[in-house]
Amino acid sequence: MQIRQWQVLSILVLAALLLSACAPVAPSASDADSGAAEMPADEGPVTITWAMWGSPAEVATHQSVADAFMEERPEIQVEIAAEPWGDYFTKIRTLWASGDASVVPDVLFLSPIQSYASEGVLENLDPWIDKSGYNLDDYWPSLMEFATHEGSVYGFPRDIGLEVLYYNIDIFDEVGVPYPDESWTWNDLLAAAEQLTVVEDSGRVSRYALGMEGGKFMLWVMQNGGAPLDDMRNPSRCALAEPKVAEAMQFFKDMMDNNYAMPPANLNQAGGDAAVFQSGQVAMIIQNASRVSAFNAAGMNYDVAVVPIPDGGQRAAGAGGASWVMSALSDNKEEAWTFLQWLQSTDGGQRIYTASGEILPALQSTARSDAFLNSGQPPVNRQAFIIEGENAKIGRTGYFAEWSELNGSFISPGRDQIFTGEVSVEDGLAAICEQVDAFLAENGFPK
Repeated sequence: MQIRQWQVLSILVLAALLLSACAPVAPSASDADSGAAEMPADEGPVTITWAMWGSPAEVATHQSVADAFMEERPEIQVEIAAEPWGDYFTKIRTLWASGDASVVPDVLFLSPIQSYASEGVLENLDPWIDKSGYNLDDYWPSLMEFATHEGSVYGFPRDIGLEVLYYNIDIFDEVGVPYPDESWTWNDLLAAAEQLTVVEDSGRVSRYALGMEGGKFMLWVMQNGGAPLDDMRNPSRCALAEPKVAEAMQFFKDMMDNNYAMPPANLNQAGGDAAVFQSGQVAMIIQNASRVSAFNAAGMNYDVAVVPIPDGGQRAAGAGGASWVMSALSDNKEEAWTFLQWLQSTDGGQRIYTASGEILPALQSTARSDAFLNSGQPPVNRQAFIIEGENAKIGRTGYFAEWSELNGSFISPGRDQIFTGEVSVEDGLAAICEQVDAFLAENGFPK
């Protein structure tokens, strides 16, 4: 099966729009030779287009999923349209803007769902779910919130992007630090970090204890009982200036200031958390299951544990994940729905993605099966994912259409100013809340 190139699709969209006015008119039935016999329609397989972002390795996994489906259902052909993350969303919006159903993919990988659903480009899946009896109860707690808009389901999360603590066994053994376990608190993490961090006489940090992407700071906030907003579905005010949030932010800021945690800006410049973990520049990272296949391919000696929590705190794994959706413009909705159900079944796509090692499956039945827990591949302590999944909570992202703009315009830039030391934790959080409250008021919240 050949991968569709987005550049070709974009040209086709433009060409269709430009040529439609000058295209010759096809002869009508009355113009045809009245003596010609009618030819029967060729009823071959129906082709649907399936779009996603991903690396070449990830696209290869998607292709294996499509091949397995087509072997089971040869009456439906699946054509993949893949693109790197940086270009994917712009090109999807370009195709939707054309209004041409023939070039818009039938099934897509998208996030955040609320933003697209509010624009009317996604198919409401409620009628399809009701008609087929598709079971939503198998998804992890709170996960379907991520694919719901105004009470209706618009997508199925492929996986749950909750984080665990990855640690390099060789480095821990070298330093003599006990491996992390469920009993670890923030204090245990700090004690281990002090031993794992290596600072040269010149002041250069040759090894940080921890590497964590900046956007994951909300994990600390949620563990400590805080939240970004007073209501993540219909907010009335910012909650980031509250003491529990400041305490959590200060915890991570102190880790960076003490050279225990690599600053997120440095992490990005060094190639991301996977790169610094594989190179030994950090002894631990906090990340979801997406790194497992790369670390296994590299032959790393590592394992995972639950993320340490504060004394008196809570586990607060994020219940979120990009979702498979159906385009509202699709001309092949029956076939697209058949494919969606198969993708999100333990015997179908979920099994194949899980076996690839690239995801923690969205379906609990798949995650608790041998395909995940007894795969024969590292990490050994896969139960850590299950524990975090059982404690997944809503609250780290907003479940309303304006969340992406709110987060991208105010929360993330303000967070970065705190991390770089441009402002203090308290002043920075207060400034964020001032902007967030103004945004909420301007956009009519609470609604």
